[in-house]
Amino acid sequence: MTGVVDARQYEPSRLRRWLGASEPLWYGLIGLVVVGGAWELAARLRLIRPILLSSPSAIFESAIREFSAGRIWTDILVSFAEYGAGLLLALGIGVIIGVVAGWSDRAGAIINPWLTALYVTPIVALVPVFILWFGIGIQMKIFVVFLLALFPIAINTLAGVRAAEHRFIRVARSFGASEWRLLTTVVFPGTVPFIFTGVRQASGRALVGVVVAELIASNQGLGFMITLAGSTFNTPKVMLGILILALFGVFVGGVLQRIEQRFEGWRPEAAP
Repeated sequence: MTGVVDARQYEPSRLRRWLGASEPLWYGLIGLVVVGGAWELAARLRLIRPILLSSPSAIFESAIREFSAGRIWTDILVSFAEYGAGLLLALGIGVIIGVVAGWSDRAGAIINPWLTALYVTPIVALVPVFILWFGIGIQMKIFVVFLLALFPIAINTLAGVRAAEHRFIRVARSFGASEWRLLTTVVFPGTVPFIFTGVRQASGRALVGVVVAELIASNQGLGFMITLAGSTFNTPKVMLGILILALFGVFVGGVLQRIEQRFEGWRPEAAP
């Protein structure tokens, strides 16, 4: 029929939709290329001393050498194992603490001061004490990661429990729901977005914990590699270790942010 326009011809193609959805990624890559190019140019023109900051090309050459030799894989696996174990342990215990403190006013009165005090305590300064407790093995690093990651998860979980919509709780109680039923079907689903917010915040602190613990006392891991390379003025290798940690942190943060956005609709509305 003449005069009828097919709406499908105005729909963006799959490629165009993908490009639109990935716009932040492209801008991030453009910024990375610009900064990297300016950094390389400054190094080539001797505007910066290579021994202090190296250059992207030197870091790339160092990466080829280290990955070809194979030693760096052990350091990466050790650091990421410490990171994963500490973060998972913090997730399990932090959620339990947050739920208990948020659901029970009496438990909250006991737990809250400790959460606040330990959250602002410089855990890094206690690493020498942890070395006395655990030695310099992997247990000490996992414990440092655990402590640094615990409090953001516990505090956000507590906030999520207390943000539960009271109208739903009242309705559930009017139908005779038990406390366990209330927690599992009403309170906890609304707490999930808060938990992922806490995990995303904790992921960065956990990575700091890995590096600090390995810098102070270790014989394996990326922190140890960075320390050893720095003591021999191997700046490209130092920057390579830092770059691996930064890329890993960005990747983990991006994944957690995507997951958090998926559950954002579960976040309870403000109480009337």
